[in-house]
Amino acid sequence: MARPATTDKTTSRALLHTVARLHYESDLSQVEIARRLGLSTATVSRLIRRAREEGIVRIEIRDYATAEETSGQIKLALGLKRVAIVNAPDVTVLSALAGPVGAMLRDEQVGQGSVLAVGWGRAVRETIRAGLPKFPGLITVPATGGMQQAAAHFQINEFVRLAAEQTGGMPHFIHAPYLPSPESRDAFMSDPTIRDQVALWDRINVALVGVGLPHAVDPIHAGAATSSERALANAAGDVIRHYFDADGQIIPWEGDDRLIAVSVEQMRAIPLTIGVAASAAKATAIIGAVRARLINALVTDTATAEAILVRLEAESIGAAKV
Repeated sequence: MARPATTDKTTSRALLHTVARLHYESDLSQVEIARRLGLSTATVSRLIRRAREEGIVRIEIRDYATAEETSGQIKLALGLKRVAIVNAPDVTVLSALAGPVGAMLRDEQVGQGSVLAVGWGRAVRETIRAGLPKFPGLITVPATGGMQQAAAHFQINEFVRLAAEQTGGMPHFIHAPYLPSPESRDAFMSDPTIRDQVALWDRINVALVGVGLPHAVDPIHAGAATSSERALANAAGDVIRHYFDADGQIIPWEGDDRLIAVSVEQMRAIPLTIGVAASAAKATAIIGAVRARLINALVTDTATAEAILVRLEAESIGAAKV
């Protein structure tokens, strides 16, 4: 292969552009560029250096964004009421969410007779275990019925008891499954005690909920999946088993009409619904939950916040290309 002429200044500058693009945009190694252009690797190295020196290539290191700046960007981009971001080691990040949650409760001025609804999940559990401020007279109620699961992060009545103990409030329990059979749901809902607790859902001032990841259908069994399972394959995530896609559209599923849980309409009427989550993998789920209007405040960690911004930026770029 003949070597490109480099004596002419214009040709030389064009060569600098070519080498720079191959190296920085096409991510080719200097050896590969040399092979393609019929140059020595030493020449390619010098051309790359010259491209930087002459300003053809500019390498920038972005300024570190503070948590306040990042939270402001997310709040503006998603239209949230409040956003708080914590910077903590992975092993303690969930418990670190408690401080901002407590601050949001104070700002909301909850107190005697106010109703706090509590969801389930690891983030909710660790937030409550880490401690909530004192709010004497605060009424605490589950956002759903219980689950027949042994895992600690599903024990929603225990979360209510502990939250009430910490705040100095009053716990109200719902002793019913979150997803009863069609035959038994009416019986549960006609029980006077359960009916009275569920009636509190129309008075919720603040809710504390987790944001779940979607339940993927194994491709091997996709053909045998129910219509509900196939529908949920498009889910971005859920909040107390209300599933939604990345655009915030609620996804119906078989059984959602017999849920014993705060309804979508009731969720959207809550003045402050705090979503707690700390996993970069949940970025799309968090965005979907906000767009579905199932949460209007967010407490998360730095890595998750950055993933949310990256996802939003990717959406923006994709929309611009359409």
